[in-house]
Amino acid sequence: MLLSRAPASTGSSVSVSSRWTIAIDWMRAAVSSKARPSPPCGRPSSRQNTIAPGGTFGWHSHPGPSLVIVKAGTATFYKGDDPTCTPSVVPAGSGFVDNGHDTHVVRNEGSVDLVTVVVSFVPAGFARRIDEPSPGNCPF
Repeated sequence: MLLSRAPASTGSSVSVSSRWTIAIDWMRAAVSSKARPSPPCGRPSSRQNTIAPGGTFGWHSHPGPSLVIVKAGTATFYKGDDPTCTPSVVPAGSGFVDNGHDTHVVRNEGSVDLVTVVVSFVPAGFARRIDEPSPGNCPF
C-alpha cells in the first residue's frame, strides 16, 4: 500500500482530497499479507467519521480492505486476535491499512475529537461493516 501526495503509477488510485491520492497495489497486498484482499468491485466507498474523546467504533470487521487516514486526533487500534490487547497508536497525518476479515476496534483515547477518512473496497453484495462481539481479549 502506498500513501502519497502524487498519483501512483501502479494499482488502483482514489483521490480523497486535493491533498492526498491513495493507491493500493493489489499484487503487493496479496504477496505481503496473510489476509485475503479482495479486488475493488466497482467504485471504492469513502466516508469521514468523527469520534468524541472516550468514544469507539465498537468491535467489528470488514469483508474487504480499507485504508484509514487519521485527519485529527489519535486513533488507538486493537486487534481481536491479540491476546495481550496491545494498542497500535496512529496520530493525525498518518494512516493504516485494514486488510479485512479481522475483528478489531478503533478507540479515541485522546482529549480531542478523532476524525478519520476511510476508503473501503467492499465486494458486491456485502455490507461495508460487520458488527462483532467482543472477543474478550481486552478489558473494555
